[in-house]
Amino acid sequence: MNDKYAPHLEELAKALDGIEHDDIKNELDKLLKFRVPLEEAKRTVLNKFNSKESPEIKIKDISQAPKSFTLKGRIISVEKKSFVLKGETVNLYSGKIADETGVCFFTAWNDFCLKEGDIIRVHNAYMKQWNNRPELNFGQRSLVEKLPEDPSIPRNEQLFTQSKKILEINSSDMLVSSQGIVTEMYHRNVKIKGKDTIIVEGVIADETGKLPFTSWIPMDEVDIGSAISFKAAQVRLFRGIPSLNFAHETSWEVLPENKYPFSNMDLITDEPIPIPIASVLEKDGIFDVVVTGNIISVRPGSGIIERCPVCNRVIQNNVCRAHGTVAGIKDMRIKAILDDGTGAVYIMLNKELSETVFGRSMGEAEEIMKASLSKDAVYESMKRYLVGTYLTVRGNSSKSEFGTTIVARSAWIPEDDLLSRLEYLLLKLPEDGL
Repeated sequence: MNDKYAPHLEELAKALDGIEHDDIKNELDKLLKFRVPLEEAKRTVLNKFNSKESPEIKIKDISQAPKSFTLKGRIISVEKKSFVLKGETVNLYSGKIADETGVCFFTAWNDFCLKEGDIIRVHNAYMKQWNNRPELNFGQRSLVEKLPEDPSIPRNEQLFTQSKKILEINSSDMLVSSQGIVTEMYHRNVKIKGKDTIIVEGVIADETGKLPFTSWIPMDEVDIGSAISFKAAQVRLFRGIPSLNFAHETSWEVLPENKYPFSNMDLITDEPIPIPIASVLEKDGIFDVVVTGNIISVRPGSGIIERCPVCNRVIQNNVCRAHGTVAGIKDMRIKAILDDGTGAVYIMLNKELSETVFGRSMGEAEEIMKASLSKDAVYESMKRYLVGTYLTVRGNSSKSEFGTTIVARSAWIPEDDLLSRLEYLLLKLPEDGL
């Protein structure tokens, strides 16, 4: 085999970890002798030896990607970066990659000779979270194929501005277009490079959901209740929850009432309708979501706690992991699991909501703890009182490696027809279930 193929052989050997080097070399050599194009030969060798080829996914699904996967896309931009690791200079290549479903950042830990505009297929890629976004990573065990031009994949990020409903906007989006009703709006003064600037913040909603927005451009004609259409808004993420950023490349217009299919006042005044928990679990994060279910578990960490007066972290034995020994501030919370039959989420209730749901003030809870001489007395009481409680929770959901959590802004016992719910459950039982 010609020495010019040595780097490609090495790339295959890394991707096919565990396969004998000579076997890979003989197979590639045989294909090249039959004048099979190099990229096709590499793909054939990979498919032959890697019977467990990782599934191919789309960028829109990257946040839920398996441990190893294959992805096809176009290099939108690429930049070489260098840093020092253990005294040695290391090069990596980062940029953006797009397919027909979305755009995401990537980091390549080897030089795959990537150029802007290249169509590639990456085998043995993996996903990492970076700055709250899922990012494509590929390195030593990855194989990169250069593919023919595919006109279905956009050539630049500006052309990849999809029109979406509010609830459809997710972590795979960087620029989106949509329309909705402004349900909340206020102005705030900020300093940018020493200069006072007025920005607009608020919430925009359609019939599917709500998202917060920040506008760095004037919106003089917009007020609460205005229906607007916008194009090329930036999507930012915080704990998996998207928000919209109206920058200078964003355009918008106020829609006349006869061009928007929903009542402005309905979207402003109507409370969100509870959705199945299964729908919450499908998303990385949802702004202002409502779910209803039964508390099936009250988790450790509930009850009377102490917080750091500086950073508000929960502390143990008057020690904060960031600020050392501190005089803790007492607080109360509930950490629980809520289940509606379609799925389960963690819920977090602050002191005010805990007092309402638990039915006791923090002062009364402290008396329980003093009377029993046990710091876990309130937690044990919460378990006895709350497990089985039917509860509605409203707040923002976010997903982490530990599961999906809703930090509640409000919580209440729903006014529900218990008899109707029992009849519904009985109908789902098999005929011989009783």
